[in-house]
Amino acid sequence: MKSVKIAKLLLIVAVTVLATIAFAAEGGAASFVPLGKAIVIGLGLLATGLAQMAIGVAAVGAVAEDRRNFGTSLIFFLIPETLAIFGLAFSFMIT
Repeated sequence: MKSVKIAKLLLIVAVTVLATIAFAAEGGAASFVPLGKAIVIGLGLLATGLAQMAIGVAAVGAVAEDRRNFGTSLIFFLIPETLAIFGLAFSFMIT
C-alpha cells in the first residue's frame, strides 16, 4: 500500500516536471528563465495540493463531528494556499 502511494507521488512529480519542461521549451532553448519559472510555480502548486489533501480530510471529519469547527478548519485548509502565492511571487522575481 505504501509503495503504491510512493509510485503515485513519483508519477505526479514526473508529469509535473515534464510538463514544465514542455511549456518552457516554447520560450526558446537559449534561456532557462521560463523553465525556472515553471518549476517554481509547479512545485508550489504541487505542495499546496498535497498539503490541502491531508488537511481537507481532517477538516471534513472535524466538521462532521461538530459544526462549530467549520471556521477553524476553513482557516487551516486555506493556509497552504500561501505556497502557491509564494511560488507565483517568486516566479516574478526570476529574471
